[in-house]
Amino acid sequence: MELSISQSPRLRFSSVSPRFSAASNHHRPSLHLAGKLISRHKDAAFTSLSSSCMRSKLVSTNFRKISIRACSQVGAAGSDPVLDRISRFQNACWRFLRPHTIRGTALGSTALVARALIENTHLIKWSLVLKALSGLLALICGNGYIVGINQIYDIGIDKVNKPYLPIAAGDLSVQSAWLLVIFFAVAGLLVVGFNFGPFITCLYSLGLFLGTIYSVPPLRMKRFPVAAFLIIATVRGFLLNFGVYHATRAALGLSFQWSAPVAFITSFVTLFALVIAITKDLPDVEGDRKFQISTLATKLGVRNIAFLGSGLLLVNYVSAISLAFYMPQVFRGSLMIPAHMILASCLIFQTWILEKANYTKEAIAGYYRFIWNLFYAEYLLFPFF
Repeated sequence: MELSISQSPRLRFSSVSPRFSAASNHHRPSLHLAGKLISRHKDAAFTSLSSSCMRSKLVSTNFRKISIRACSQVGAAGSDPVLDRISRFQNACWRFLRPHTIRGTALGSTALVARALIENTHLIKWSLVLKALSGLLALICGNGYIVGINQIYDIGIDKVNKPYLPIAAGDLSVQSAWLLVIFFAVAGLLVVGFNFGPFITCLYSLGLFLGTIYSVPPLRMKRFPVAAFLIIATVRGFLLNFGVYHATRAALGLSFQWSAPVAFITSFVTLFALVIAITKDLPDVEGDRKFQISTLATKLGVRNIAFLGSGLLLVNYVSAISLAFYMPQVFRGSLMIPAHMILASCLIFQTWILEKANYTKEAIAGYYRFIWNLFYAEYLLFPFF
């Protein structure tokens, strides 16, 4: 057995068992080798000391690293399971609300309120802020109910088409989802009923009813392409714009009256909502075919529906540019014309990208996200037209 007490290969002492002592006596070093060994004793001692210092530094560094790693592991192990559960539930609820639809609802309502205030700046009061926020809360609740009830009845389809959704992914139970949609419906109706009067409450209830029959058997209108498109266009296009503008004018003490810009945006986004209803089925063709759900995408094919959606949006943009030319006293043509020309060009380019990608699933998803971005852009620009 050999015991090394330094890293120098020149100075090494060995401890051997008695049975090998005699054999090692035959190989004793000569005197001149011993002299060289003694003459180099100081160098060897210095080398041993340096090696020892280096070893102590490495041990110290490794100890610090191990300590840090151990502390982090202890911290992770010591995290509060209740807080982790709450965090996971919050994340699941946020995904359950379908954030991209919330953005559309929030932008649409904000744009309509802003337009009504721009038309009547002399009636603006700070007391209206709380009412506007309560209206936005009610719209988000209504949006959450409609997209939530759809997920509850589409679990099997979503496991194929949208496995990242919380119910399909197993992050949210069906029971919890039911509690959420009931809460959204009740909270939304209470907020609207207490703040906006019977007429707006009836419009809000109509939106909830249409969202229900879209997803819930036995009607389940999403099975029928034309009915499904009309429901989405009505709820997200007409009811949202008309209802918000009507409620804002009522809050300002004014009777309802269409203005040309509001009539334009209502028509524009109603057609846009129809395009969203058509193109939303593009990423879902696989699951729809598996569950025998008839959509235009399953009947006519992905390429034809993509071209149809892009064509309808181009009609929208051409109409907006034409309105700016023929009604310069109503619209700001210096902004409205170039803005819609740019958006139309971007749409053509995105459709070309989809064609070049040969309609892969990733390209289709990117195209559908781009349609939503165009939808957001219209609402962002509308108050300035």
